[in-house]
Amino acid sequence: QVQLVESGGGLVQAGGSLRLSCAASGITFRINGMGWYRQVPGAQRELVAAISGGGITNYADSVKGRFTISRDSAKNIAYLQMNSLKPEDTAVYYCNTRDLRSRSGYWGQGTQVTVSS
Repeated sequence: QVQLVESGGGLVQAGGSLRLSCAASGITFRINGMGWYRQVPGAQRELVAAISGGGITNYADSVKGRFTISRDSAKNIAYLQMNSLKPEDTAVYYCNTRDLRSRSGYWGQGTQVTVSS
């Protein structure tokens, strides 16, 4: 059974930093890759950053230079380091992965990030 558990969200002032974590069980990030998404009420979930099984990263233009995605393959945990946070970064952040063999996708429960101005 695949399970993704996010942590690390919270309330921070503009310009501050947070680090989100996504711990996986039942699936391996270094094989399947993963991504961080975010969603605000009334909007679609959008991709923030992703890291492939081979370690290639990509970012949404809105977070380039401020956010960094990484993973600890030994622990099977992925991270999203968020620096220079802006009020527009306020959202629920979700981690996602897809089993490359079954094509099944999995989501975590989400963690709220709130950036005050």
